[in-house]
Amino acid sequence: MVSTILVLWTFLTVICTARGHQPIAQAKQATDLSADISDDKLLLVSSANKEFAFNLYRKLVAHPSAKGQHIFFSPISVSAALAALSVGARGATRQQLFHTLDFNSSQLSQTDVNASFLKIIGSMAFKISQGTAVFVDNLFTPKPDFLHVLKQCYFTEGFKIDFTNPIESTNTINRYVSGMTSGKITQLKNLDPSTVLYLLSYIYFKGIWATPFDPKLTTLDLFRVTETIEVPVPMMRMEADVETYYDEAIATSVLHLPFNNSYSMLLLLPDTMATLENKISPAHITRWLQRMKQRLEEYKISVPMFYMKTSYKLNDVLAEMGMADMFGDHANLSGIADGQKLVVSEVVHQATLDVDETGATAAAATGVGISFFSHTAPELKFNRPFIVMITEVSAENIIFMGKIVNPNI
Repeated sequence: MVSTILVLWTFLTVICTARGHQPIAQAKQATDLSADISDDKLLLVSSANKEFAFNLYRKLVAHPSAKGQHIFFSPISVSAALAALSVGARGATRQQLFHTLDFNSSQLSQTDVNASFLKIIGSMAFKISQGTAVFVDNLFTPKPDFLHVLKQCYFTEGFKIDFTNPIESTNTINRYVSGMTSGKITQLKNLDPSTVLYLLSYIYFKGIWATPFDPKLTTLDLFRVTETIEVPVPMMRMEADVETYYDEAIATSVLHLPFNNSYSMLLLLPDTMATLENKISPAHITRWLQRMKQRLEEYKISVPMFYMKTSYKLNDVLAEMGMADMFGDHANLSGIADGQKLVVSEVVHQATLDVDETGATAAAATGVGISFFSHTAPELKFNRPFIVMITEVSAENIIFMGKIVNPNI
């Protein structure tokens, strides 16, 4: 039997789905898009997003292909894409999505999740570019309710497209992605001509340092990749009053660098990376930000300039985390369309990061830049592998997260 493919590509995260043979009875989606979400429900979803961020990070770090490689992704983009997919999921498939995303199904309904993302994406949309787009094949008809919820809660634009012409459809989506990410994400692999729906979830961030680095102070320095390998990198330097904290419990130095908006970057320099990766949690982020507000100290800081691009196929990772059904015969995505069995065929995540003296640009990309140049202040030098995050100042949402292993890669 000829299969159809439903593709959901989140600018950082791609979710593709393929159709089986028998239609599945659909349950009625109860949504009240005009209802305000309570603060308690919004907090549950925001907290779940942060837990999912760290769970996914640990899975990516543990993957055999990650050894010696950068890790970089946008947790909020992955969460938004999978939450949007859950709008069309039913039964055990939706239960697995909720469980893996850390949504407590006894406390959160699909309506609560949708309304929460309406607020989360809406609040960020005023400061960064974030949203979704759905590309539907001319001969495929999704359920109106499914499209309506995506439009109302996930800021989705809709387009008709001819997927039987894979080159033309790929170019159309590439142009859209490039436009929404200011040219940072430009290329997708050619789409299968049996694709019937393509959901793009994008996020683009550009932050200018509240206190920029002076390019005249940037010089080559050594970055210790391993105990035996060092590489030369352009190191930005600065001496200034900065927010720092040393967490003795996990032996990690933390540097907080604000942008000139409501976002900031956290740089985490551990004595031992494995200890930090095993123990770090959302509670650490909240505590660090609270304590650093009370301690502004003069430091010399050194942060490498770097650019990186990452790409992941997340099928195995998400299946191991608990989203197994959506990739196989047990998938129940009957909320997307009538009369067709859809399964997820591929989840791909792409991200880029560019950090320099002026700030950081991320399109599923994150960048870090810090430099110190004085001889009198204590020094915090990011010259070995470290973790980087871009968060809202309130730490309600982790926008980007990753690990820098070698700035030259």
